[in-house]
Amino acid sequence: MSTPSIPPNPSASHAPSSPRIVVLGSLNMDVVLKVPHAPVAGETLEGHSIQHIPGGKGGNQAVSCARQGARVSLIGCIGADAHGEALRTALQGDGIDTDALRTDPAAPTGTALVMVEDSGQNRIVVIAGANASLQIDAPALSAQLAGADFLVTQFESPMAQVQRSMELAHRAGCKVLLNPSPMRPFDAALWPLIDTLVVNEVEAGALVGQPVATVHEAAAAGAALRARGVARVIVTLGAAGAVVIDGDGARHHPAPQVKVVDTTAAGDTFLGAVAVALASGASLDEAASLGIRASALCVTRPGAQPSIPTRDEVLRSPPAAAWTVL
Repeated sequence: MSTPSIPPNPSASHAPSSPRIVVLGSLNMDVVLKVPHAPVAGETLEGHSIQHIPGGKGGNQAVSCARQGARVSLIGCIGADAHGEALRTALQGDGIDTDALRTDPAAPTGTALVMVEDSGQNRIVVIAGANASLQIDAPALSAQLAGADFLVTQFESPMAQVQRSMELAHRAGCKVLLNPSPMRPFDAALWPLIDTLVVNEVEAGALVGQPVATVHEAAAAGAALRARGVARVIVTLGAAGAVVIDGDGARHHPAPQVKVVDTTAAGDTFLGAVAVALASGASLDEAASLGIRASALCVTRPGAQPSIPTRDEVLRSPPAAAWTVL
């Protein structure tokens, strides 16, 4: 097994005024295969390389928030194995509080098989492992959420635990930023608990029951989702950028053209940058612009967490293009 490589994080030491974010989510060791193209049925393909790299949507989003300067606490579950310890060590290297990271001695650490084509496109198979064992400690989580700026969560953890964490955040006065990925049904009563919803075009289409392929379709989907009680919606469109929808209407933020190396963690990078920007007082448009700059850097690098840029790197990147009112 190759040793996971995580660059030192200059933002690991945070000022007391830094935003405070609690992340509940999955942690996986990514087994990354570099291949010329995805094999078709029955094809044996000679690949380029194999690496073991820390990942998982919860871990990635926590790292993105930390590298953007937030104080981050992570709630998750790993196995009592070498992969789990490697993930814990990597998170701590980014200054992330892992006190609520539990170990399940009966389950392996979550694993993701990531096949990256020469084009930069990826195909991912996830084995939940210990992630499926996640159980929140309600009193402890409530204490963490008190005074936090955001709870960030996704759907790679047991739905009952995700829903409970959102309810606890609402009671604690902590805003919820939800990334409903992978898509699955959830209780309609949770919609009003969501401050900011971040979805890609596939997830947006599944939620509203209509295809989302253009910026205008994204704007319509965002408006429909806001009507369910969500305060703010961002629909990401890959190379086409993102559409933000709030009480002031919809705006399209284009993405810069970059040479794509690997799209793994691009969405998680975007979400982390958005969460920290919003928690720091930025507008939705300012947050989306920062998120696009961050994800544009991410896709030019290989791997999940190693590809996530720091705040200084994002601020040194070219400014985002002007957005358009839809």
